[in-house]
Amino acid sequence: MDFYDELCQAIASDGAKRGVRTSPEEFQKFLSSVKPERSNQPPPANRTPIKPMPPETTLYAPEAETVQVNTTPQTPPPACALPDDWESLRSITLNCQNCPLAATRQNVVFGEGDLRARLMFIGEGPGADEDATGRPFVGAAGQLLDKMIGAMHLAREDVYIANIVKCRPPGNRMPSPEEAAACIGYLKKQIELVQPEVIVLLGGTALSFLLEINGITKYRGRWHNYNNIPVMPTFHPAFLLRKAEAKREAWHDLKLVMAKLGISV
Repeated sequence: MDFYDELCQAIASDGAKRGVRTSPEEFQKFLSSVKPERSNQPPPANRTPIKPMPPETTLYAPEAETVQVNTTPQTPPPACALPDDWESLRSITLNCQNCPLAATRQNVVFGEGDLRARLMFIGEGPGADEDATGRPFVGAAGQLLDKMIGAMHLAREDVYIANIVKCRPPGNRMPSPEEAAACIGYLKKQIELVQPEVIVLLGGTALSFLLEINGITKYRGRWHNYNNIPVMPTFHPAFLLRKAEAKREAWHDLKLVMAKLGISV
């Protein structure tokens, strides 16, 4: 079942709960307004292609590795003090001991994707699956994110995916302000290096720590700005797994992103 099918089920279920009766003809008319036709034909001429990845570009999907570190907290480096090349930045991040999360992690989840991506997704932090593999968004929420990216006529390899913190908070709790402050310099340097045309913030934690705005329900679906980069906040995939009816709002937000990038719905 793809993101569209789940969206349709959520709409129908929500309507039934609210006592809303819709004829098959009306429902099909609604679906045709949001669901793009699937076709084996080439994309339309007016679709802006995603930048091709040059041969030398590396997708960071590191194998699980455990880095032995001293767990004594250090002063977090600002983004401007971090290196401007990916390998050095990744090496520093893998050995980070800026906060107590270094003592409980299995792997640093650096981020992965196209290093010249037009679109960047930023989530909250690693969960158990991500901590085990060293890759972002590979659990149930990650599988839904893949469907959301696919619904935008993109692939995971076309975008860049990262998080506010790169080590798993115990129990999958929200990162503390101190933990976020210790880690966000790495994220800001990643944004600086990728230079995406659009950033999608997944959930309230990403919104709060990157833009210092609280209230994902209030601010989702509206354009914001980070260093002159358009930013679209939307619901986190984990939230959508718990509240399927919110997928309709998330799809609305993603369509705004597609329009900004010149991708046909």
